[in-house]
Order: sequence, then C-alpha cells, then structure tokens
Amino acid sequence: MTSQKKRTLLWSAVGFVVLAGLVISFRPRALAVDLTLVESGPLEWTVRDEGETRVVDVFVLSAPITGRLRRIEVEPGDPVTRGETVIAEIEPTDPDLLDPRSEAEARAQLSAAESAAVLARAELDKARAELEFARSEIERSRELARDGTLSRRDLEEDETALKGRIAALAAAQANVQVREYELKRVRAQLLSPEELQRNRANCGCVVLSSPVDGRVLRVLRESEGVVRAGTGLVEIGDPVELEIVVDLLSMDAVRVEPGQRAHIRNWGGDRPLEARVERVEPFGFTKVSALGIEEQRVNVVLDLVSPASEWERLGHGYQVDVAIVLWSADDVVKVPVTALFRQDEDWAVFVREDGRAVARTVSVGHRTASEAEILEGVSPGDEVVVYPSEGIAPGVSIVGRDRG
Repeated sequence: MTSQKKRTLLWSAVGFVVLAGLVISFRPRALAVDLTLVESGPLEWTVRDEGETRVVDVFVLSAPITGRLRRIEVEPGDPVTRGETVIAEIEPTDPDLLDPRSEAEARAQLSAAESAAVLARAELDKARAELEFARSEIERSRELARDGTLSRRDLEEDETALKGRIAALAAAQANVQVREYELKRVRAQLLSPEELQRNRANCGCVVLSSPVDGRVLRVLRESEGVVRAGTGLVEIGDPVELEIVVDLLSMDAVRVEPGQRAHIRNWGGDRPLEARVERVEPFGFTKVSALGIEEQRVNVVLDLVSPASEWERLGHGYQVDVAIVLWSADDVVKVPVTALFRQDEDWAVFVREDGRAVARTVSVGHRTASEAEILEGVSPGDEVVVYPSEGIAPGVSIVGRDRG
C-alpha cells in the first residue's frame, strides 16, 4: 500500500470519528421529569384556617360593691363548687386622711356635738322633775275634787298638764338619743385608718362564692386593693364543655353549613380530632391580616365530636388548625394539582406514552390544595408529569427523574 493510500485511510478514519461524535452530541436526549401515577381514592374539599378553643359558658365574677378586696387565694385550674367555694371577700374601704383644716373643723363639730348632748341631758332631767311635780299636783287635785273643793274643770286642766309633762319627757329622751347619734357621727369622721385596721377583724365582709360548678379559668385581680363595683375578678367555666371558633373569610363562610364535618389538626395530640359545625354567626367583622390587608371575617363555631378523653389536655384559648369538609368522596380519580397546566381555555396534563410526552385535555372537578379530581381525560395507572416545565412539549422524549 502506498503512502498516499495510507494517508487517505487515516484521514477518512479521523473524519468518521469526528462525524460520529458530532452526531452523538447533537442527537436529542430524553428530558428528565418527575412522574407520578394517576390514582383512585378518597378526596375531601375543605376550607382551612386557624381556630381557637373556648369554654361554652364563661362566667366573670365581678365586685358587687366598691370596697377593699382581700387577696384572692384560688389559682387557675382549681375546681369550684356552686354556692360553696369562696372566691373573694370585699371589706369596707379605709377613710380618707383629713388635712389640718378638715380635722380642725371636725374637732369643732365634735365639741359642739358634746355640748349639745350635755344640754339634751339637762333638758331631760328638767322634764323628769317637771313630770314628778305634775304627778304630785294631780294627786292633790284628785283629793280636792273628791271633797268637792276643786271643780271638775280644774281637775281636767291638771290631768292635761300631766299628759303634757309625759310627752315633754318623751321628747327630751328622744332629743338625747338624737344628740348621742350626732356625737357618734362626728366622732366617726375623726376615725383614722390605723383604728379601722385594728377593728378590721370585727368588720363584716361581702363574701363572693362560685356561681357554677367548674374550674377557675383565669384570675383577673389577685392582689389586695380597692376595687370599684363591676370590676371583674375571676373567670369561671367548665373545661369539659369546650367549643372551637374559627374566623373564616366571608367568601368561605358562605359555603359552610351547620352539621358539616371538620378535622382539628396541630392541636398537640397524636391524631386529628373530629368536630361538627354548630353554627355560622350572621354578623361579619373587619380584621387586618398580617400583611396589613383589611378582610371581612365571620365566626364559625364547632362542637367537638371526639371523646373528651382524647382532648382533655385542651383548655380555654388554645390555638388549633381547623379544616371544614365542604365536599368529600370515597373513590375518585385524582392527580396532583402541580400536574395541571392551562391549554387555551382548558386544563391539561402531560402523559408519558412510549417514552414521549403526550398532552391530554382533562375535565377537573373539585380541587384541594394538593390534589384535583379528574372527571375525564386520564385513567388510574397513567403516568403524568408532576411539574411540567417550558421545555416539555408534545412528542418530546421524557424519562423519569431518578429521585434516589
């Protein structure tokens, strides 16, 4: 073989290798995608939000009068019995301290009251003396009348005078009592807080007992001090009678009806609790979200259906996650929501057939946050692309991504 032929064969081999490399490099490769099987199973359409537990009937024990509240000894969680358990005691308040001018006026009033009492006693003694004299006079008049010496008219005048002296004595006695009461009143104005503290053990207190059977939920005022009438002191309720309230967006609340089932999650237990919608309150309110957006909210109240032994650790004001079931089915064809994409005005999915992506239009029923009901378009067992990207098109070769 000549050198010319050798060079030709060599360059031909090199060209073939380069051409083969270019063909292999530019040949379309299968696109790695996430695939999942279309399944058939149960599906629930729910509305979710955060809720809060609360005792059905919370009783706030308030101060009936203004006075000094003694320290409340009960603690949250303590059991109470209706009409027996003493919750609080209220005693009279201490008097205000008198300034020098007010004290001087009070002492002057005290001196005047003492003098008036002395004068009243003197008038009482005078009335007694006049009554004794009138009685002796009437005895002499009656003797003279029996002898005929005194006329009947004069006797009647003496008897009338006796009755007047008796009435004067009664008036003098009443006047003495009035002056003594006035003296006590003036002396009471001069009582100091120290004197009342020494006599406090003998003071009568207003005792507040529990109005219902249950437990102490919260102590609103624990320390001793002066309270006004109507001040809340203690909240009492029965934790066994627990309900859940969740404020839903008004557009979600209109789809909720009494009697619908609900799942209570993230409450701290090992498994979800079951509940039932008791009522949807007819009054909405405005609430500002964490993003600063004003939202119209509606309170929905739920009753716990699960046995009390499963949620006995729950109390008043605990946070829970509520999922109210608006619709449910036991056996539907479903795919992940992330597999759906828009094709014109319809929903579609990519199905793998013979290693290639095929776009199929599907009819979507109910949807949840993670799954969608497929009425027609795919069947259980079909492989669909979970996260279709822009690189996927009908006819593109695809292969399942190795998630290991």
